[in-house]
Amino acid sequence: MSKTEENFDTVISECHNLFNKKMIDYGSAWRILRLSSLTDQIFIKAQRIRSIEEKGKQQVNDSIDGEFRGIINYSIIALIQIEKGLVDSPDLDCKQASDLYIYFANKTKELMIAKNHDYGEAWREMRVSSFTDLILQKLLRVKQIEDNKGETIVSEGIDANYIDMINYSIFALIKLSEK
Repeated sequence: MSKTEENFDTVISECHNLFNKKMIDYGSAWRILRLSSLTDQIFIKAQRIRSIEEKGKQQVNDSIDGEFRGIINYSIIALIQIEKGLVDSPDLDCKQASDLYIYFANKTKELMIAKNHDYGEAWREMRVSSFTDLILQKLLRVKQIEDNKGETIVSEGIDANYIDMINYSIFALIKLSEK
């Protein structure tokens, strides 16, 4: 296994652990959220990261690392929502939600491995701020696709954008941990 795969597994394990703890605290209350609400929640987190990067300081102690983890978890929740559809009340127990989390984390990892092969791990030469900008760009794309009722002419769908946001967040967390 490559170092990147090990790093990916470490980050996903931390995020999955947090997800499972929140499932114990809150259950699957998130199952009532529309995709647009999840997109907006991720947007808030990415915008906060960018604001802190631009200003060079922050007034709320929530870490940038925590915001990237939030982007990962909300993106996986969005993928679950795409797969399962919207419901009016929580319908997943901890095991079901955890299994779905692992399924989408594995799907994301497979794409990351394929892209790393083709791009030669170019992400390692990128700045964390570039990942922030790419996540914000993906969010604007998702918002446009949502406004178009999910229809695209030649572009990837919403799910591909969420998967990219997960991978960009993981890359950012790896770079931040290596500083």
